Amino acid sequence: MHIGINEQNRTVLTQALSELLADSYTLYLKTHNYHWNVTGPQFTTLHALFETHYTELATAIDEIAERIRALGALAPGSYSAFAQLTIIEEEQGHPKATDMGGNLLKAHEAIAARIRNHLDHEAFESDHVSGDLLIGRLELHEKTAWMLRSLLD
Repeated sequence: MHIGINEQNRTVLTQALSELLADSYTLYLKTHNYHWNVTGPQFTTLHALFETHYTELATAIDEIAERIRALGALAPGSYSAFAQLTIIEEEQGHPKATDMGGNLLKAHEAIAARIRNHLDHEAFESDHVSGDLLIGRLELHEKTAWMLRSLLD
């Protein structure tokens, strides 16, 4: 493959993107679960908010996977692969609506921190496309965290 990125940097890039894909997919699943199962006085607000979030994540998942493929690697695509790569905790049980927002806030903050760590690697200097993708995801996760934090105040 001759796209101007050496093999070592492509390996670093695809690992970072695979982790972001796993984090995004796991967060998608958690958010969709909350959308389906939220109850209580904030039902309408949270149901709509979670739908907006999981819809955005679904689009992002495809973009991240396609970037991995453009770099010449296979995108992970199984629950077991995602479980090994993600830092997002799988949901156990059915939390109350008041806990759902806090759980999602922690997840968005964790992904944002992980993205920042990846962007510090020199491999991203050789691939502005992947860097731009991560910066866009970072912006979204930080904005979503801010909105969730505001909702919880």
